Amino acid sequence: MNHATEANFDGLVGPTHNYSGLSFGNVASLNNSARPSNPKAAAKQGLVKMKALADLGFVQGVLAPHERPHIPSLRRLGFSGSDSEILAQAAKHAPKILAAVSSASCMWTANAATVSPSGDTQDGRVHFTPANLVNKFHRSIEHETTGAILKATFKDEKHFAHHSALPSVDHFGDEGAANHTRFCDQYNEQGIEFFVYGMSAFDMSSPRPAKFPARHTLEASQAVARSHGLTPSQVVYAQQNPDVIDAGVFHNDVIAVGNRNAHFYHQEAFLDTAKMKQDLLAAWGERASEFHLIEVPTDAVSVQDCIQSYLFNSQLLSRGDNDMVLVVPGECENNPAVWAYLNSLVAGNSPITEIKVFDLKQSMSNGGGPACLRLRVALTQAEQAALNPATLMNDTLFQRLNTWVDAHYRDTLHEADLADPQLLIESRTALDELTKILELGSVYEFQK
Repeated sequence: MNHATEANFDGLVGPTHNYSGLSFGNVASLNNSARPSNPKAAAKQGLVKMKALADLGFVQGVLAPHERPHIPSLRRLGFSGSDSEILAQAAKHAPKILAAVSSASCMWTANAATVSPSGDTQDGRVHFTPANLVNKFHRSIEHETTGAILKATFKDEKHFAHHSALPSVDHFGDEGAANHTRFCDQYNEQGIEFFVYGMSAFDMSSPRPAKFPARHTLEASQAVARSHGLTPSQVVYAQQNPDVIDAGVFHNDVIAVGNRNAHFYHQEAFLDTAKMKQDLLAAWGERASEFHLIEVPTDAVSVQDCIQSYLFNSQLLSRGDNDMVLVVPGECENNPAVWAYLNSLVAGNSPITEIKVFDLKQSMSNGGGPACLRLRVALTQAEQAALNPATLMNDTLFQRLNTWVDAHYRDTLHEADLADPQLLIESRTALDELTKILELGSVYEFQK
């Protein structure tokens, strides 16, 4: 049997990490807008998490950040002249557009793509579809570079298939793996791909939120499932509860997380919880008793506690055949209701037997926890051997990347600094060096 494991590829926080309040519907992003950020601390916090998981024996990779500020987008929007002139024009006439094209949001690689492992696909390859992220301008400009970085990381066509992003229209709004989970017995075997959506774009009578946008559509999920060649009986669709979207649960991974035979979710996460459970158990088949549905009741942890702590924006990782570890942000430890629940969970009979806490304050302040920072890719031994080894975390890469961050990142960044031409030079210089460290080739437009 070709053994498989689940690798996590974390986004490296970029040099322009800042708080501009760009994400309507993301409470943390809005609440912390205009605060100064610390790009150096943010990058180092992410690296510490990556290295700690690698040291625990998990396969841990790194995905590079994008070029920011993104001058090609500003040129397409009518700004002209030299790079410094374009920055000055945008800062004067369209500062929010400048903030958008300077966002380091690509660090949240749960939104980078949807990934289907080879055990699920008709052609026996791992399939990647970059998310179009059409609901937010600052993220909608990511998918071309994301696709290039994924191709440079998973570049063996024998093992990996890369698709273009879905059409960039609201009808096919695709937020990637933040709304996708895979359940399985063993990672190399056929599993259940679980797609969660906010609304049906073509059915105007279907429920939808009233305050915040439903970013991901049923039609987008169906299109990805078709493109990846998934078996229809092994695909389950479920709709988010519109009320929790309006409360600030902009992605499913803010209120649910799954791994192998465990689904850990809040009582109010789904529009029809009973149907979700019925569909998952039916797809799991005869051994339904071995599938763990861990439902957190509202009277134990409120939806607002979930949002404040990012309890469910955690990584649920297997430490063997039976035990799982839940990787949570420090905010969970600081929330009495959440911490009490987690302690009762590990003391009980669930497969979750250990909690690991990480300081991710810089990412959390912009609305992204441990699960936002990683893209999950189940890989057989042959597929792992075929990926770009320079992107895998180890002692040497950890040291090189920390040295790289120290050399190129600022420790304070205000929104007004985004107009500084020197920041663009610093960012491009850093990324040019990073592509050599990670052996990516020329993946950025400024390198071509």
